[in-house]
Amino acid sequence: MPLPFLTADPAFDEAADDLALPFDDRDRWRRPYRPGPWRVGAAALLLLLASYVLAAAVIIAFAGTLSAGAVCFGVALLVIAGALRMLRMGVWVSARGLRQVGFFTTRTVPWEQVLSARTLQQPVRWFGAPRTVQGQALVLEREGRASEGVAPLITTHNADFLGRPEAFDRAADMVEAWVAEYGRA
Repeated sequence: MPLPFLTADPAFDEAADDLALPFDDRDRWRRPYRPGPWRVGAAALLLLLASYVLAAAVIIAFAGTLSAGAVCFGVALLVIAGALRMLRMGVWVSARGLRQVGFFTTRTVPWEQVLSARTLQQPVRWFGAPRTVQGQALVLEREGRASEGVAPLITTHNADFLGRPEAFDRAADMVEAWVAEYGRA
């Protein structure tokens, strides 16, 4: 039984939880998939930690020195910035190109340089750690670059798709559709 009061759009209530959000403006950067539960959970834990650090900053500022409270407040802001950056990590697409956002770096590839995107069976990093496991990866083939040694866009073992192979398949299909529409293939 649908509950029409959950959202303003009743059609969205009937949609599957894992489908990508609809888009209207192709010039805006969009993530073609939803962030995974591991990424959202880690960011939520970091924000919870930041709330405790903020409470400690207030207590320290009133009971102790103002400079120590300011340092604690700065640490809380760094934790909040890290959590928000973690939520932004992933692959983003627009009519201008494909963008891979990492924690410290962002790489943008214009569609003119993209030849194709394909899913490969290969060793992939588990949660970005140095340890590798066998999995699938979506690899981008660019003009003038060999596909060997290229970092994958998304994998079955990153924070968005670990334990969700159907979501990985849908996300890979969405990115491949963007490449087919805008790439040089």
